[in-house]
Amino acid sequence: MTDIPYRFEPDRSTASLHEEFDRIEPAAETGVTVTVAGRLMLRREQGKLAFGELRDSSGAVQLFAGAAWTEDFDGFTRISLGDWIGVTGEVVKTKRGELSVKVATWTRLAAARQGFGDKWRGVTDVDTRYRQREVDLWANESSRRVFQLRSRTISSMRRWLEDRGFVEVETPTFHVVPGGALAKPFTTHHNALGMDLFLRVAPELFLKRLVVGGFERVFEIARVFRNEGLSTRHNPEFTMLELYQAYADYGDMMQLTEELVAHLARELLGTTSIQYAGQPLDLAPPWRRATLVDLVEEHAGVRVDLRMPVDELRRIAREHGVEKIDESWGPGKVVLEIYEKTTESKLWGPVFVCDYPREVSPLARDHREVPDTVERFEAIVAGRELANAFSELVDPDEQRRRFVAQADAKAAGDEEAMAVDEDYLRALEHGLPPTGGLGIGVDRLVMLLAGVESIRDVILFPTLRPEASS
Repeated sequence: MTDIPYRFEPDRSTASLHEEFDRIEPAAETGVTVTVAGRLMLRREQGKLAFGELRDSSGAVQLFAGAAWTEDFDGFTRISLGDWIGVTGEVVKTKRGELSVKVATWTRLAAARQGFGDKWRGVTDVDTRYRQREVDLWANESSRRVFQLRSRTISSMRRWLEDRGFVEVETPTFHVVPGGALAKPFTTHHNALGMDLFLRVAPELFLKRLVVGGFERVFEIARVFRNEGLSTRHNPEFTMLELYQAYADYGDMMQLTEELVAHLARELLGTTSIQYAGQPLDLAPPWRRATLVDLVEEHAGVRVDLRMPVDELRRIAREHGVEKIDESWGPGKVVLEIYEKTTESKLWGPVFVCDYPREVSPLARDHREVPDTVERFEAIVAGRELANAFSELVDPDEQRRRFVAQADAKAAGDEEAMAVDEDYLRALEHGLPPTGGLGIGVDRLVMLLAGVESIRDVILFPTLRPEASS
């Protein structure tokens, strides 16, 4: 490896070569010498000629080498597939019309001691794809496209929000008090302070403190951590967009959500009419708006109401397949379980499921018209939650009562319940104006735009069980 250079300076990408020279005629010589670099992913030999495929992050171009003009031609024919190489040569088109770099000189930039999957079939083993993403990205062009789309999605999302006056911030990943979502946190320990800390389950409470501090439109694209199981929709660490807008309510958040998602679809895919899981899906606004209880009646054929006796709601829940019902659950929690069991997965959408029970929404403001409910929606697309939003609770006294109820639930064994956050309550006492808040699961949004059905396909290095020892 002593012959590997310390640096190399290509002056073109493979994509730029195609953009500049694709239109030249077959058998044409351009007289233009370029330097490119990437992996050698394919090679074939024909006597004193050799052809290879050089692939970089932007695409691929053919290499055309010959004993008559290529320095160390024999060495070129011995390059291992997967090796990184740098090549200098004239841009030409072969008689068959293949744009090529006519290799004058070449140098090895890195040796691939472990090979890649067959160029035509890629890597098909799912475990290998997720554990060795570096192999997957080279062997499977579709994987590279997904992660390029993810990057563009986040970039476009950021620009769209900034164009509307939102300010991007960063809030702590370590929390003294876990809060902002109903979720079991990961616990760690700070040696110098001698105290336990929690990886954040949501940035919500810090972001609303910033609204109190005068940031009227604020957002964070945050890595969050929830100590939960693995599935095609769940990874213990994932990315959320959370934003808060002063003087707004959950109706404003509905409009913002549908406009943002439609914008991303148009900008990245060229249309709001997409296919997902083999079914058509139109993301153009306006999205349907319907209450949670109306949707349960529509899909389960039963009318539930928070004013019904809890025993009757439990009976309905059991009849509709809710197997485990905790005696501590009130009507709101039982109604939510009925909805999640019977209705959510059937909502192709997009649809805003509105007006959740207060019992399961400790940070949302009471509905201005419907008793025992709050102004909260979840955006459901293709049977999955994409977004969650509230008219935010601004009353510090009511927020304290909700926190205390959550703390009591935690003491009774609910690992997902919140604790009392005195710092947040003190902030609310300085005054939080009417505020709308929104959280969007970035990973699920990318799944939708990329047309993939597992969250592991949009997270570069998903959480996996350790490999079995040999």
